[in-house]
Amino acid sequence: MSGVTAAVLNYDGRHHLEKLLPSLALQTHSDLHVVIVDNGSRDDSVSWLRANWPEVEIVALPVNVGVTPALNVCIEAARGELVLLLNNDMELDPACVSELVATLARHPAAAAAAAKLLDLGRRDVIDGAGDVYTWDGRATRRGHGQLDEGQFDAPAAVFGACGGAALYRRSALADVGPFDERFFAMYEDVDWSFRAQLSGWTCHYVPTAIAYHAGSATVGAQSEFSLYHNWRNALWVVAKNYPPGALARHAPELAWGQLSTLAIAARRGWSRILLRAWRDALREMPAVLRDRRKVQRMRVRTTRQLDAVIGR
Repeated sequence: MSGVTAAVLNYDGRHHLEKLLPSLALQTHSDLHVVIVDNGSRDDSVSWLRANWPEVEIVALPVNVGVTPALNVCIEAARGELVLLLNNDMELDPACVSELVATLARHPAAAAAAAKLLDLGRRDVIDGAGDVYTWDGRATRRGHGQLDEGQFDAPAAVFGACGGAALYRRSALADVGPFDERFFAMYEDVDWSFRAQLSGWTCHYVPTAIAYHAGSATVGAQSEFSLYHNWRNALWVVAKNYPPGALARHAPELAWGQLSTLAIAARRGWSRILLRAWRDALREMPAVLRDRRKVQRMRVRTTRQLDAVIGR
């Protein structure tokens, strides 16, 4: 079980790789293979990798196919049972991979192990301590933006892992299925984590596995691209994954969540983006609902059991 493939998704990120790759070379975990999936970069990432990191495997896509399809390429290119998915804007503590591997060894029902993410620029600030999901349809990173004062130094079962720095078990990937390429970017890891929870898998946060994250370095946290894909894809997560009982019980919270989003969008001048996201989410809803039938057939957990990892 010890062999790990670190599969790094890169787009125009040579300057990020200059920090990430040396940190991978310093990992205390000895059996680590590195593959870079370059998603149609326009900079010199590929030529620089070939000249400076010949030991690294490169999968160079001729065009940018989107984040989610490229993540599936990362998984397909990986070897062995353990796949470490990484964004290019990460820098890992030397023990990070070893700690993630040890956690999956201790928890055979865990589909994934989530690293403790700290801000790359301010290393005393938490970027994320595992993913949180609430029944009003929102996903966040636990502790995001808080000063790191030890409040997330205990291991914990969490809803899911940020796909930017998480170790996945290949058998879980095979059971749950690939990331949903309809999402293109954003919330694909949330959707996968929800499907994994429904299928009986767990996720564990590992505070001793530390990674430093630049955060939205490629697309921007509040760019039109990010806002649109977050809002559209969040609706698809609900439509695909909520058990019937959860839809009925939490309908008021879901409605209030959408109204709150509308209010924020109106206040900040983003209404056009939100309305386009709602429109496009509805256009694809027949296909999403077909996927829902498949997801719900795989479900082994009840709504009450999901309450242990989904908040209100």
